[in-house]
Amino acid sequence: MTSSYLLSPLVFLLQTLFGLYTAVVAIRFLLQWARADFYNPISQFIVRVTTPALRPLRQYIPGYGGLDLAALVLIWLLTTVELALLALLLGSPHSILGAVGWAIPSMAELFINLMLFAVLARALLSWVNPDPRNPMIGLLTRLTDPVMLPAQRQIQPIGGVDLSPLVVIIGLTLLNMLLIPPLKWLVGSPF
Repeated sequence: MTSSYLLSPLVFLLQTLFGLYTAVVAIRFLLQWARADFYNPISQFIVRVTTPALRPLRQYIPGYGGLDLAALVLIWLLTTVELALLALLLGSPHSILGAVGWAIPSMAELFINLMLFAVLARALLSWVNPDPRNPMIGLLTRLTDPVMLPAQRQIQPIGGVDLSPLVVIIGLTLLNMLLIPPLKWLVGSPF
């Protein structure tokens, strides 16, 4: 067996571990932005998992306007380290410094995708009439309200069918298609 045999599983493991933790920190940032209920059990889990990494950063990076800037910096640091390790593993050590810039489009894409999946989950769950006391439903509602409420005000239900999630999903997909490629072009190709 060659070293390339272990490369794919190692890349997968690296991307999975960094990706999951970065997504949890991003969800915490979005929950604070949406002013979600932090007494919710799911919010409590997210807070407990992310606080050890955020506590040292908060000593030096204050929040601003209700936004947790320390969480944004942590997301950027995690994404930078992940991309630098991937560059090193894939045999591109001269690209390690490029990871600092590559992290920016990756972060933007992460936030857009998280919101996209949250809106999609909220739309799918609305078809089964879930229990509104379920902690996940309250969290999804609160998280997606900043993008859903403006669309719901503009688009009235047609025959009892709310088309606003479809409009928001299309808008987020277009944002992803129009924003991420120019950002990636500006910072250069990572691999």
